Amino acid sequence: MNINTDFLGIGWSFPPEFNETEGTLEMTTDVEDINNSLIILLSTRPGERVMFPDYGCDLQEMLFKPLDLTLITQMKGIVERAILYHEPRINILNIEIDAEEELQGEVLIKIDYEVRNTNTRSNIVFPFYKGEATEI
Repeated sequence: MNINTDFLGIGWSFPPEFNETEGTLEMTTDVEDINNSLIILLSTRPGERVMFPDYGCDLQEMLFKPLDLTLITQMKGIVERAILYHEPRINILNIEIDAEEELQGEVLIKIDYEVRNTNTRSNIVFPFYKGEATEI
Protein backbone atom coordinates (compact mmCIF):
# COMPACT_ATOMS: atom_id res chain seq x y z
CA MET A 1 0.00 0.00 0.00
CA ASN A 2 1.49 3.33 -1.08
CA ILE A 3 0.48 6.22 1.20
CA ASN A 4 0.44 9.74 -0.23
CA THR A 5 2.39 12.02 2.13
CA ASP A 6 1.96 15.23 0.10
CA PHE A 7 -0.57 16.36 2.73
CA LEU A 8 2.23 16.51 5.31
CA GLY A 9 3.97 19.24 3.38
CA ILE A 10 7.46 20.60 3.21
CA GLY A 11 8.85 23.59 5.08
CA TRP A 12 11.95 25.40 6.20
CA SER A 13 14.03 23.74 8.87
CA PHE A 14 13.68 25.33 12.28
CA PRO A 15 15.74 27.24 13.08
CA PRO A 16 16.44 28.13 9.44
CA GLU A 17 19.69 26.60 8.16
CA PHE A 18 21.50 27.13 4.89
CA ASN A 19 23.59 24.66 2.94
CA GLU A 20 26.61 26.78 2.05
CA THR A 21 28.03 24.36 -0.51
CA GLU A 22 24.80 24.19 -2.54
CA GLY A 23 23.56 27.66 -1.68
CA THR A 24 20.15 26.33 -0.64
CA LEU A 25 17.87 26.48 2.35
CA GLU A 26 17.52 23.27 4.37
CA MET A 27 13.98 21.91 4.20
CA THR A 28 12.03 19.43 6.35
CA THR A 29 9.21 17.08 5.40
CA ASP A 30 6.65 14.75 6.96
CA VAL A 31 6.67 14.34 10.77
CA GLU A 32 9.79 16.48 11.16
CA ASP A 33 7.96 19.36 9.47
CA ILE A 34 4.95 18.85 11.77
CA ASN A 35 7.22 18.88 14.85
CA ASN A 36 8.87 22.10 13.67
CA SER A 37 5.44 23.63 13.09
CA LEU A 38 4.36 22.67 16.61
CA ILE A 39 7.48 24.23 18.13
CA ILE A 40 6.87 27.44 16.19
CA LEU A 41 3.18 27.45 17.16
CA LEU A 42 3.88 26.94 20.87
CA SER A 43 6.69 29.54 20.85
CA THR A 44 4.67 32.28 19.15
CA ARG A 45 2.50 34.72 21.04
CA PRO A 46 -0.80 35.68 19.41
CA GLY A 47 -0.28 38.96 17.56
CA GLU A 48 3.41 38.37 16.73
CA ARG A 49 2.68 37.39 13.14
CA VAL A 50 1.56 40.44 11.20
CA MET A 51 -0.69 38.70 8.68
CA PHE A 52 -1.93 36.06 11.15
CA PRO A 53 -2.80 37.89 14.39
CA ASP A 54 -4.60 34.86 15.88
CA TYR A 55 -1.70 32.48 15.25
CA GLY A 56 0.17 31.34 18.34
CA CYS A 57 -0.21 29.94 21.80
CA ASP A 58 -0.48 32.33 24.74
CA LEU A 59 1.57 30.34 27.24
CA GLN A 60 3.51 33.43 28.33
CA GLU A 61 0.42 34.61 30.21
CA MET A 62 1.02 31.70 32.59
CA LEU A 63 4.57 32.68 33.58
CA PHE A 64 4.00 34.17 37.01
CA LYS A 65 1.01 32.15 38.14
CA PRO A 66 1.35 29.33 40.69
CA LEU A 67 1.50 25.95 38.99
CA ASP A 68 -1.52 24.17 40.43
CA LEU A 69 -4.13 21.87 38.89
CA THR A 70 -6.17 24.82 37.60
CA LEU A 71 -3.18 26.30 35.75
CA ILE A 72 -2.18 22.91 34.32
CA THR A 73 -5.73 22.47 33.00
CA GLN A 74 -5.64 25.97 31.49
CA MET A 75 -2.28 25.28 29.83
CA LYS A 76 -3.59 22.04 28.32
CA GLY A 77 -6.63 23.89 26.97
CA ILE A 78 -4.52 26.68 25.45
CA VAL A 79 -2.20 24.18 23.75
CA GLU A 80 -5.09 22.04 22.52
CA ARG A 81 -6.98 25.01 21.04
CA ALA A 82 -3.87 26.36 19.31
CA ILE A 83 -3.17 22.98 17.71
CA LEU A 84 -6.81 22.43 16.71
CA TYR A 85 -6.99 25.82 14.98
CA HIS A 86 -3.53 25.95 13.42
CA GLU A 87 -2.26 22.41 12.76
CA PRO A 88 -4.80 20.53 10.63
CA ARG A 89 -2.44 17.66 9.81
CA ILE A 90 -2.72 15.97 13.22
CA ASN A 91 -5.19 14.62 15.78
CA ILE A 92 -4.22 15.16 19.40
CA LEU A 93 -4.13 11.93 21.40
CA ASN A 94 -2.86 13.29 24.71
CA ILE A 95 -1.37 16.43 26.24
CA GLU A 96 0.54 16.08 29.47
CA ILE A 97 2.15 18.81 31.57
CA ASP A 98 5.26 17.61 33.45
CA ALA A 99 6.10 20.01 36.28
CA GLU A 100 8.80 17.94 38.01
CA GLU A 101 11.44 20.59 37.24
CA GLU A 102 9.21 23.55 38.15
CA LEU A 103 11.63 24.81 40.80
CA GLN A 104 14.32 25.03 38.11
CA GLY A 105 11.93 27.04 35.94
CA GLU A 106 11.10 24.33 33.39
CA VAL A 107 7.74 22.82 32.56
CA LEU A 108 7.59 20.12 29.86
CA ILE A 109 4.58 19.96 27.58
CA LYS A 110 4.29 16.44 26.15
CA ILE A 111 2.06 16.08 23.10
CA ASP A 112 1.13 12.70 21.65
CA TYR A 113 -0.51 12.95 18.26
CA GLU A 114 -1.55 11.00 15.22
CA VAL A 115 -0.90 12.17 11.67
CA ARG A 116 -4.33 12.26 10.02
CA ASN A 117 -3.28 11.20 6.54
CA THR A 118 -1.09 8.25 7.52
CA ASN A 119 -2.42 7.25 10.98
CA THR A 120 1.18 7.40 12.19
CA ARG A 121 1.62 8.17 15.86
CA SER A 122 4.31 10.51 17.07
CA ASN A 123 5.07 12.83 19.95
CA ILE A 124 6.94 15.96 20.85
CA VAL A 125 8.15 17.42 24.12
CA PHE A 126 8.13 21.22 24.25
CA PRO A 127 10.18 22.75 27.10
CA PHE A 128 8.41 25.82 28.47
CA TYR A 129 10.80 27.87 30.59
CA LYS A 130 9.34 29.91 33.40
CA GLY A 131 12.66 31.49 34.42
CA GLU A 132 14.49 34.43 32.97
CA ALA A 133 16.95 33.93 30.14
CA THR A 134 19.95 35.08 32.17
CA GLU A 135 22.72 33.38 34.09
CA ILE A 136 22.97 36.07 36.80
